[in-house]
Amino acid sequence: MRIFRFIPILALALCPGSRLHAQTNIVDGILAVINDTVITRHQVEEFAAPAIDTLRREYADQPDSVFQQKLAEAFKDSRDQLVERELILHDFDTEGYRLPDSVVDDLVQDRIRERYTDRVTLMKTLQAQGVTFEQFRQDVRDQYIVSALRSKNIAQEITISPYKIESYYQAHPDDFKVEDQIKLRMIVLSKTSPADTNTLALANEILSKIKAGATFQEMASVYSQGSRPKESGDWYDRSALRKELADSAFARKPGEVSDVVETPDTCYLILVEQTRPAHVKPLSEVRDDIEKNLRAQEQTRLEKEWIDRLKAKTFILYF
Repeated sequence: MRIFRFIPILALALCPGSRLHAQTNIVDGILAVINDTVITRHQVEEFAAPAIDTLRREYADQPDSVFQQKLAEAFKDSRDQLVERELILHDFDTEGYRLPDSVVDDLVQDRIRERYTDRVTLMKTLQAQGVTFEQFRQDVRDQYIVSALRSKNIAQEITISPYKIESYYQAHPDDFKVEDQIKLRMIVLSKTSPADTNTLALANEILSKIKAGATFQEMASVYSQGSRPKESGDWYDRSALRKELADSAFARKPGEVSDVVETPDTCYLILVEQTRPAHVKPLSEVRDDIEKNLRAQEQTRLEKEWIDRLKAKTFILYF
């Protein structure tokens, strides 16, 4: 969106004592200006919509103040991303780069095949969204340019030395701590109510059959509710188990079956298969993760430096 018609507004904004924000019918919809391009509130709201939908689900049970804080952060982050996008596109223009129309046409055809199957479906979708084909084509072009310049300036080959990996491992031991773990099979019997005694009686009957020689897996396949029996149990951190289950499970040795563990809503029988005490993961186990983390940090640093250079040579005005 070009802003030649906004030049008087910008002039007013740059004058001492101006009352730009009083021009509510014109200015309130503008959040930022990058050279001759504006970022509007509507653009930011559209860009932030997927993130906001996710936040609504994640914070549905949280106080409204928490949701509003996350909402404000998502809105600002979306605005900043759109500003960075315009900075990159402006740099593409000013540095004399050129993307031939034939390349854009190919990119558009690729996008249609990937997401819309054919042009008819695309046009129906755009019409429903109130978007023109030229706007769609421009967006495909811009996305490609932004991706290409990010790759050129950021996604360069980054080498993380063994020394850096080892130094990070030694400096962040808490990141690699693992609490007590246990591998379990469980027979799960749901109660009909907290006063239900029949389920407890059934659990004790199953336990008697196991003690008499029936296998735990056989009893689980017949009686357990929920997930299907597997060839082996699942690993659990101590903190991932209900306290009643953790106390019973960690008091037993591998191969032992617990007594019935009763909670207000469920009865459990537990077979302990293996245990692992709390420990720090060895470097050999986490080396790849550390390398990925350090590489991501370096890419973030390079991106910030690049965007800062673009900002330094570009006119930006926030509202």
